[in-house]
Amino acid sequence: MRYCYIDTETTGTGKNDRLCSVGMIVDDGETVRTHYELIAPGRKVPPAAMAVHHITNEMLENAPAFETSRAAELLESVNGPETVLVGHNLSFDLEMLYKEGITWRGGMIDTLKCVRHLIGSEIEHFSLQFLRYELRLYREEKAEADALEIGLRPHHALSDAFHTRLLHRYLLEMADEETLMRLTTEQALIHKLTFGKYAGKYIEDIARRDPRYLEWMLNSLSDLDEDLRYSVEYYLKEVRA
Repeated sequence: MRYCYIDTETTGTGKNDRLCSVGMIVDDGETVRTHYELIAPGRKVPPAAMAVHHITNEMLENAPAFETSRAAELLESVNGPETVLVGHNLSFDLEMLYKEGITWRGGMIDTLKCVRHLIGSEIEHFSLQFLRYELRLYREEKAEADALEIGLRPHHALSDAFHTRLLHRYLLEMADEETLMRLTTEQALIHKLTFGKYAGKYIEDIARRDPRYLEWMLNSLSDLDEDLRYSVEYYLKEVRA
């Protein structure tokens, strides 16, 4: 089986935002290929996005459009049923790639979804960098990153693709490939809130004590994570049953 680990950095998270870099690691079991490329997004990168990934508009002046990039060529060359695309919050990367004309035709594993399903009751945060340290992925990273000539830097697309690869390897110790692909398609139950006045509190307890707050979240936060929305609705229904 061939894996394509992917991460993207973008101008933002809105419907009009676009790619500004792509990192990929393609592993077919015999060879490992890495690729990182800046991409011209066709719009300015705002300071808020620069503060996350440190890609400036000046850095993108000579970058190619995605359709003419080597990244697009490599991705299309492995875009088929024999390849599993692996990403952390993969739905976001797929959405950004779709804007560039890419529809993925192979298998898919979202490590974020799988972590929420498999160990979500044991941890509170699910960002890639948090998991890097919480799960001690850092213990095995340096030698492997050096061998692949990957510099380790948070919110750098190739570095994040590398840590997604380590996380996928960790998850394979808990579930087989078929299970991870299935969990990717299923809504995951989140146990605690990570923001707002009830940050760190169990959603079930909030549903019992202050259901109006959760109802406000559902009605007012249009960009609410789909798993969090599912979880809030689940616990509200449970306490009302």
